[in-house]
Amino acid sequence: MDKIIEYMLAEDEGFGDITSNAVVEEGKTVKAYIVSKDEGILAGNKIIRDLFEEFGIKVTFWMKDGSEISKDDLLMSMQGDARTILLLERTALNLVMRMSGVATAANHYVSLIKDSDVRVAGTRKTSPAIGKFDKYALKVGGADTHRFALDDMVLIKDNHIAACGTPLEALLKAKQNTSFSKKIEIEVESLDDAVECVKNGADIVMLDNMSPDEVKEVIGELEKLNIRQNSLIEVSGGITDETIMDYADLGVDIISIGALTHSSRSLNFSLRME
Repeated sequence: MDKIIEYMLAEDEGFGDITSNAVVEEGKTVKAYIVSKDEGILAGNKIIRDLFEEFGIKVTFWMKDGSEISKDDLLMSMQGDARTILLLERTALNLVMRMSGVATAANHYVSLIKDSDVRVAGTRKTSPAIGKFDKYALKVGGADTHRFALDDMVLIKDNHIAACGTPLEALLKAKQNTSFSKKIEIEVESLDDAVECVKNGADIVMLDNMSPDEVKEVIGELEKLNIRQNSLIEVSGGITDETIMDYADLGVDIISIGALTHSSRSLNFSLRME
């Protein structure tokens, strides 16, 4: 994450902040603060505090990650070199605004199913290079991060199956070639494939793009065969805040939502200098 932030700063600075260097006196010390112009859940405050402090800016927290924030809330204040604060401003704000947007979206969906025994999870549909920041924000918002990277667990998706044969063939190959220490999840699109994968020891079976009625049929068949408890059941694909309870009420274990990271709206924050 430090390397990513270093690149972000280099990208934004180019060959130097010619505006600040032209109009701001060198060595001038100022006070500044970040305020919210939005409502939601704060995430990333600690990360940007570390960023400012690394460049010698003294930072004071007023709200911490996970806090509910409202318009005009004071998030942090700082004191230090004016040119440095201006150099870091946009990178810091872009990060904390995006992360807070992801955390807010996650918190929204988690709150919708708070009375259900089901877990909301993100996906790997994150922004390139800043996936770990998105994952941190998901956690702050109360959602499960799912996989951080490809080495976290085996997740057999439609393209793996297309290159291999059938879902069952892919599952059996994974079980043969994977350490016992790694969980194996497989994505299926039909009742028969779901049943076969549960019977053959998949740790997690993802019901992809199934309607609530189709998911209900799968759950019912697994219960009828007395194998429902053998695998965790995850649902994914186009789930919205209008439909999430339709799935949660069916007794699934995990609801994964790519929109938490690929479509969430960044919150709006502002840095103001005295």
